[in-house]
Amino acid sequence: MNSLKVIDGKAAAARVLLQVKHDIAALGIQPGLAVILVGDDPASQVYVRNKVLRAEETGIRSLEYRLPADTGQASLLALIARLNADAQVNGILLQLPLPAHIDENRVLQAIAPGKDVDGFHSENVGGLSQGREVLTPCTPSGCMQLLHDTLGDLSGRHAVVIGRSNIVGKPMAALLLQAHCSVTVLHSRSQNAAQLCRQADIVIAAVGRPRMIDASWLKPGCVVIDVGINRIEDQGRSRLVGDVDFDSALPVASAITPVPGGVGPMTIAFLMKNTLTAALQQATPRSLPEAPCPSTC
Repeated sequence: MNSLKVIDGKAAAARVLLQVKHDIAALGIQPGLAVILVGDDPASQVYVRNKVLRAEETGIRSLEYRLPADTGQASLLALIARLNADAQVNGILLQLPLPAHIDENRVLQAIAPGKDVDGFHSENVGGLSQGREVLTPCTPSGCMQLLHDTLGDLSGRHAVVIGRSNIVGKPMAALLLQAHCSVTVLHSRSQNAAQLCRQADIVIAAVGRPRMIDASWLKPGCVVIDVGINRIEDQGRSRLVGDVDFDSALPVASAITPVPGGVGPMTIAFLMKNTLTAALQQATPRSLPEAPCPSTC
């Protein structure tokens, strides 16, 4: 393996976290991050634990709310309303997925846009599409940082985003457009997807299908950012792989993220960065959008 071609997401995330820690110390503030976990999904518990650890390392005060799986939607909305109104809480993270009886969209929309550190509220989504300064989803933001670290100026490059989810694909395309890329979004209804992908200077794979993209999809010298995290059984053992066939793509790409150790660490790092950004925005009262009225919950 040519280690010079493998993008080290752990090292890049460490640099982001160090800057956040430095800024918090220099500013003399302690942002507060509330993390809500409903249910006992094992993967979600691991994600929440890692997020809390990173918060503590950077000087962010974390508040954990672990709720049973049978928590009612009204109770969850009431908690969010209290956190919206709490000046000591600068960011609210609702760990997904939620139990089936809870309306995910309604609950996410209840989070005050200025405290929406995941960037999922419609006000932040709309602001991103308009090029305004808003809190943006952590995974696409982390991908952009990796691209800038690897390529510098992205202007004029052709980027292909594979996948059109609200969490990754759509905001990723919007951020690439802001960076003056030409952007193509491929999805399940796309025709000649591999042929279109072979035109790309930058490939962002976020489709959720293990090893779907191999060397035949890639233009020599392209940069590949693999967002996929898929658990498979391989020779009798469980392991994580991406949406890209790493071994096939490595000789073709000029740079590629591994799975694990690529995009994943950047997602948590940008959650901390968003929490600091939210705290700074809230220091100026006009910059914090009004929280949804609890009476409408």
